[in-house]
Amino acid sequence: MRILIVTDAWAPQVNGVVTSLQALTAELKALGHEVLLLTPQAFRCLPCPSYPEIPLAWDLWRVGPMIRAFQPDCVHLATEGPLGWAARCWLEKRGMAFSSAIHTRFPEYVNGRWPWVPLRWGYAFLRAFHRPSQAVLVTTERMRDAFSSHGFAHLMLWRKGVDTDLFHPRRELSRPPVAVFLYVGRLAAEKNVAAFLDLDLPGEKRVVGDGPLRGELERRYPGARFLGYRKGDTLAQCYAQASVLVFPSLTDTYGLVMLEALACGTPVAAFPVTGPLDVLVEGITGCLDADLKHACLAALELDRGRCAEEAGRLSWRASALEFLARQPLLDGGPCNEVAPATP
Repeated sequence: MRILIVTDAWAPQVNGVVTSLQALTAELKALGHEVLLLTPQAFRCLPCPSYPEIPLAWDLWRVGPMIRAFQPDCVHLATEGPLGWAARCWLEKRGMAFSSAIHTRFPEYVNGRWPWVPLRWGYAFLRAFHRPSQAVLVTTERMRDAFSSHGFAHLMLWRKGVDTDLFHPRRELSRPPVAVFLYVGRLAAEKNVAAFLDLDLPGEKRVVGDGPLRGELERRYPGARFLGYRKGDTLAQCYAQASVLVFPSLTDTYGLVMLEALACGTPVAAFPVTGPLDVLVEGITGCLDADLKHACLAALELDRGRCAEEAGRLSWRASALEFLARQPLLDGGPCNEVAPATP
């Protein structure tokens, strides 16, 4: 098939959405499908206010002709940004079907950054975007139930995976002599990183990632090591050398970094909220507690081999096949299972 994916999130951004789409694209191509991504890299962009790392495309009149030129069999709208809205409007106007995805709890993120914006406004925005979609993809059953309660329709599961060729235990690496508590992710308000850095923990705290709060966090927490972005094998080594990955977010819908850490044998400490509740097995791959310090200390006792074993059950190939099974044809046909092409 000819598959078009429209996303406002793409490299050089580093986040779970980009990681998921990169893995999906590689698997779809390996299955013999032709994939085109419409990303900000093909457009003129302005930096997002208060978050300049995120580019916002503005020459959106080019989206429709690009869709027409590619002549896709199906279209997936990965984000609700300017490119996603432009493609949505063009497709809806012509009565063409598409799928879409909800990757983040956007209303909670907006409310956390600008408390004067009511949650209901954020959910109204999301409902408006996804209403014409024939398949609104979400990562977990809990996420599906939550968005269903807010009036969303056509919700379907699309579970994520982990690259076990890259993320795996590194027994050849020497482990630090003290406990290492690691955070991996954006340094932004919605990630609740301070909840981790405020903890009185033994050993060392390391932070992998960047974002608008990095300067402030470095000033407030001089005892933590801020390593910036890490990718590929360097990131995998960071996971493998850590004693515990600390996941302090209260609003993430999934958290791919947890799967990556587990695949490297590193257990996870988190709050008992959506995301960790869907990814972790309490007492086996992670510890969930409203007292995050207690969760961190308890996670030190978990079996690293069992963590890697559990994460190894989840592959990006299975995720890509589930994605294909959810795609409606561009002419509005039903979401029937799509057999993979012969490579």
